[in-house]
Amino acid sequence: MFNTVLLTIDLTDKDSWVKALPQAIELVSSSGGVLHIISVVPDMGSPLVEGFFPENFEEKAVAEASKALDKLVRAEIPNDVKVKQHLAFGKIHRKVLKTIEKINCDLVVMASHKPDRLREFLVGSNADRIVSRSPVSVLVVRA
Repeated sequence: MFNTVLLTIDLTDKDSWVKALPQAIELVSSSGGVLHIISVVPDMGSPLVEGFFPENFEEKAVAEASKALDKLVRAEIPNDVKVKQHLAFGKIHRKVLKTIEKINCDLVVMASHKPDRLREFLVGSNADRIVSRSPVSVLVVRA
């Protein structure tokens, strides 16, 4: 069974967890495992773009994300489910892959929108990057 499940969520997009969260809860509940939830505040991508944001943008963004993650966990996770929260700042797929290794998880659960060829060509998909590079199985739930 799956004793350590990592659920990736985007705190700004309910679709990223509304279908995937129940799946992850069911998996850890049936095995008595631990649900790890990660949300990544994306970085700006380049120093040029970073220059347009306030100096303490990262701190504020992470603090707000932390509050939002706490609120989501309190509201959506049953009390009998063991849960650990992870919050990161940076490239989404890189932070998720590092967390997979760090917590030694058995399975990653994540939502993904219906493929959009133009978007994938221009910016790629974090789900694709995680699925192709993950050392463990990934359950992709269609949002």
